[in-house]
Amino acid sequence: MIRFSCKHCGQKILVPEAGAGRKGKCPKCKNIVLVPKVEGIKPVASRTELSASEIISGDSILDPHHYDIAQESNAAGDGTVKGTASDKALDELQRLQGSLRRVEPEPLPERKLPWYIDIVIYPTSKAGLTMLGIFIGVPLLMEAFVQALFLLTGVFPPFFVFAVFFLVISLLINVTIRLYRYWYISECIRDSAEGQIRAPETVASTPGLWELLSIFLKIFVCIIVLSAPMYFYLLKSKEIERSFGAVFGFTLFFFWTIVTEVGRSGITFHLLLLFAVFFFPMTILSVVMFDSYRGLNPLLIVNSIFSTFAPYCGLILALCVLWLPVVLIRKFIVTQVVSFQSSLFLYLPRAISIYLMLVGAHLLGRFYWRYREKLNWDV
Repeated sequence: MIRFSCKHCGQKILVPEAGAGRKGKCPKCKNIVLVPKVEGIKPVASRTELSASEIISGDSILDPHHYDIAQESNAAGDGTVKGTASDKALDELQRLQGSLRRVEPEPLPERKLPWYIDIVIYPTSKAGLTMLGIFIGVPLLMEAFVQALFLLTGVFPPFFVFAVFFLVISLLINVTIRLYRYWYISECIRDSAEGQIRAPETVASTPGLWELLSIFLKIFVCIIVLSAPMYFYLLKSKEIERSFGAVFGFTLFFFWTIVTEVGRSGITFHLLLLFAVFFFPMTILSVVMFDSYRGLNPLLIVNSIFSTFAPYCGLILALCVLWLPVVLIRKFIVTQVVSFQSSLFLYLPRAISIYLMLVGAHLLGRFYWRYREKLNWDV
């Protein structure tokens, strides 16, 4: 037998040696896992030689019907026995399954509060509050600390070296946290798409730098595709400059640009804005669930919207209502509170927007959960 752990949820799994190199579903999280080759894993000599305490400690047996090991059956009419190593391993597995405690999937949680309240408090799990503390608190503390160091340079000039050093460290930390935030939002979408109702615990699946960059680039490309018509309109009307920095900044701060532009631009801009807002939720959901750029397929997105048109319009309305407080607060700060030049003052709408991003991710995931049969995505 081969013992290994699921890379998604950390569940320990036992598989017959005949399954080496095959793919199957994890008994706990139902994600696709690859059974390692025997050379890279210590094989377990025999399942019967394991003690009861070892078996009950958390090992799960991969269902033979869930992985692609070719199974040969005995011929009904002849007396020849086509016994193979895989047959013997599966027979042993079936015998042992009768004596082992069956690992049942955990039942999906049910909402105990009205849905409109339960959705809003989605990030209030222990893991969700921890992530909010990291996403909101750490950058705020770093920026406050750097500003304090620069203030001290007026009293003691040599502090300038420390201030610059910690400024660079602060920028690197902020970039890393921002990348991790996008990754965690995608995990919230996937977790909610499996029927969960609270922000997920992701300690067991800590991503690498490439994975963080990958999901950020996917979301970034989605925003580029949807905001391109508005960008070229503003470029043509000479309201923004023609430069890489302008298109990068417009895309990166897409929603804040909308806040400042929506009040003074014409009907064409509003129509292009309506186009972006209408297609944005389904585009993000598609790219995250497929975890691939093929989620940007326009035919897939249009067909998905058409098959779930009424509930999808309700989803857009709910997302717009959620985002309204951020827009109003941000607009008030930009237009009225001119005397506050410190970026620390802007952390209020930033903190609210991060919280509502997690709520919006939950709405997208639950939308997929409820209408996955109509969407019929092969994810």
